[in-house]
Amino acid sequence: MKPETDAIRIQTERTAQNEHSAPLYLTSSFMFDDAEHMRAAFADETDDNIYSRFSNPNVQELVDKMCALEGTEAGFATASGMSAVFASFMAFLKAGDHIVACSSIFGSTHTVITKYLTRWGISYSYFDVGRPEELESLIRPETKMIYAETPTNPGLGILDMAHLSSVAKKHGVLLNIDNCFATPALQRPADYGADLITHSATKFIDGQGRVLGGLVLGRRELIKEVYLFCRSTGPSLSPFNAWVLSKSLETLFVRMERHSANALVLAQALEKHPRVLRTSYPFLESHPQHTLAKQQMRAGGGVVTFEIEGGSEAGRRFLNALQFCSRTANLGDTRTTATHPASTTHAKLTEQERLQSGITPGLIRISVGLEHPDDVLNDIRQALDASAV
Repeated sequence: MKPETDAIRIQTERTAQNEHSAPLYLTSSFMFDDAEHMRAAFADETDDNIYSRFSNPNVQELVDKMCALEGTEAGFATASGMSAVFASFMAFLKAGDHIVACSSIFGSTHTVITKYLTRWGISYSYFDVGRPEELESLIRPETKMIYAETPTNPGLGILDMAHLSSVAKKHGVLLNIDNCFATPALQRPADYGADLITHSATKFIDGQGRVLGGLVLGRRELIKEVYLFCRSTGPSLSPFNAWVLSKSLETLFVRMERHSANALVLAQALEKHPRVLRTSYPFLESHPQHTLAKQQMRAGGGVVTFEIEGGSEAGRRFLNALQFCSRTANLGDTRTTATHPASTTHAKLTEQERLQSGITPGLIRISVGLEHPDDVLNDIRQALDASAV
């Protein structure tokens, strides 16, 4: 089947009611026929569900769909995107290990790497999205993982996943790619050699700003380690959230097409606006990695960033002037959302760290929704005009 069909047709086994849509399995635990059945399940000799902290039919349906879409052997779903990122680190890293990451990453991921991994004796090095050639020089004997987002949040830098994979394989380290912004509808990191793929399913996978969720996907032997870590530590995805996310996947491909089309219209208009100093969108010809983005992605995605003249104060005035777009830090919603990363999602970074990540004081991030693009563009234009000094 084509991925668009898998996203709709993969379903957990039907019950005696022969339901068309998967039912909700709102239960904390599952029963067994006898003591031997129970023993075999706990010995991992069967695939029976035991306890919803680590196995549930709704969660498994979501995982099965995402594995089919990403082209991976196995996966594990978690309570949020950050719990997925954390699990993808802690299942493989120990004291004395080293991780190399792109400096342009989500603010909370940066905090995990720089504050918490170091607390447990795991060191890190950053490479610049604009200078991927420096990556290999950062690899040490104790390096165990390369981690990157592409496109990056919020700068929308594009990394050559084939290059990252070649470096990882040469040095025998894992390549961990966050595919949150593109989703498997637009790119599949496993096709370029990624060992692990992480997702904040809260974003475009859900697509309507309703529930939290995360996923780690990859080869079976790797996901077993993620499963064992999460089974004991408990970052569990609720069956209800899994059911919502699985249903959301049925519209993922059509949504990402519309998100991308609307975002391109907005990016092209902003690039010509007199108050916008710089516009970033992967499918703009002015994007420094435009050719690479076209090679790796089916479309440019639903996020546009731009630099407004006047710095942080102008950025806040712009947000205050919006009448139609939602002021919220979430993204991937049917509704267009706007945020000022320097004072919100990346506020806990130092000014130097923000600049290294491409986050300037006047940077605005727009997650372009599914509304008519004219309405989105008109609101952003009037907010730019209203926020002028």
